[in-house]
Amino acid sequence: MIRGSSSIDASMQAPGTAPRSALVALAILSLIWGVNWVVMKAVLAYVGPLTFSALRYVFGTAVLFAVLGLRGESLAPTPWRDTLAIGLAQTTGFQALVQLALIAGGAGKTALLAYTMPFWVIPLAWLLLGERPGARQWACIALAAAGLALILDPGRAQMHWTSSLLALGGGCAWAIGTVLSKRLFLRTRVSPLRLTAWQMALGTALLVLLALVVPERPTQWSAPLVGALVYNGVLSSGLAWALWLFVVQRLPANVAGLASLVTPLVGVLAAFVLLGERPDAMETAGIGVVALALFGILRPTPR
Repeated sequence: MIRGSSSIDASMQAPGTAPRSALVALAILSLIWGVNWVVMKAVLAYVGPLTFSALRYVFGTAVLFAVLGLRGESLAPTPWRDTLAIGLAQTTGFQALVQLALIAGGAGKTALLAYTMPFWVIPLAWLLLGERPGARQWACIALAAAGLALILDPGRAQMHWTSSLLALGGGCAWAIGTVLSKRLFLRTRVSPLRLTAWQMALGTALLVLLALVVPERPTQWSAPLVGALVYNGVLSSGLAWALWLFVVQRLPANVAGLASLVTPLVGVLAAFVLLGERPDAMETAGIGVVALALFGILRPTPR
């Protein structure tokens, strides 16, 4: 960690420890985001992926600024260069790539591949934040990587490589946004909610532009599409991103990244229950290994 920062106390910096408030926030957003992979997959029957991404984030941005106003927080822009970089990575890049990946890939598989984000966070946080991983974190990274290798199973005949690479690219974009957010929190006093709103506003502007210039299927307005937009605007694109930056603010970036692997496990379960996407034996083994890695990273370190 960067020394001399007063914004994060020593207990938050210790590997393997996590403030209770951050873990509660993580549990809530994991449920919201895990179920949303099923929502995002199902809604593609009614709308193009980029169009849906633009619509959901326009809605989500409006919700966040409304919440800022109701809370009486400042609406002043956050540092624009950092905020633009975060928005391009965390909103434009991540959302466009994973939504395109869902066209050919299953909801559960896409969620798991997008959540390779922690593996990208580790070197970026070490390089930009000085967060040197401990021995336990390296062991958990190796264990989680083994689990993801079982889930991917490159030798599988029906592997959709385009979808998989798009999802992996989305995970990389999210990792960049996560580390840049953490660096901004260490440098300035800015609330997670205000940063979420402004990075989303800037990232959404490019999403809207992409949706306007890239040809897609005609939008079929229906109750499922409206419901998906409400779920995404209020919960997934609004509340959950604010919760995520709250977690990033209070945990070391590499710990927050690894802990976020709870979400794709929820996504796999939701896809199984709601879409009938049944993991095979190799995928089930991989899910178990990833869950074990999660237990390792979240288990408190004895004082």
